[in-house]
Amino acid sequence: MKKLVFLFAIILLPFYSNAQIPFEKYENQENVTSVIVNKKMFELMSKVKMESKEDQVYLNLIKKLENLKVYKTGSAKVTADMRGNVDKYSSGLEELMRVNENGKSSKIYVKSIAGSSNVSELLMFIEGTGIKGSETVLMSLTGDFNINDISLLTKRMNLPGGDELNKASKK
Repeated sequence: MKKLVFLFAIILLPFYSNAQIPFEKYENQENVTSVIVNKKMFELMSKVKMESKEDQVYLNLIKKLENLKVYKTGSAKVTADMRGNVDKYSSGLEELMRVNENGKSSKIYVKSIAGSSNVSELLMFIEGTGIKGSETVLMSLTGDFNINDISLLTKRMNLPGGDELNKASKK
């Protein structure tokens, strides 16, 4: 019986690990710029001494974050692959907002924490960014945070998609 359980676990392990990190394959791809910030970096950032009230709100927010992954590409092929993966992955998330405006398509999804107004994951996918409108941005953020605080994070860290998150936090 133990051998059967062990064999079953070994068989399912690759599927489980792929489900946990569906966008990691873009980290080292050609034509993709990636920024990955892990929990340890957020912990270090939260220890910086700041004095203004806005700075304190920012520090309190980053203490709650676990991972930030941003992928940006101008490749139509990579964009199509990202779109397919986002569509598949987002089926387990709640759509927060969708906007199509002037050739720019934005989608924001969240995973809510039961019994709380906080979310454990935010996924944002924007097509048609950049000067020529040919760039795509995929952002994944995990932790235990309030959606209203995220616009401050995108502003302070100068992350793409800040305008979309500002719109979502006001809704």
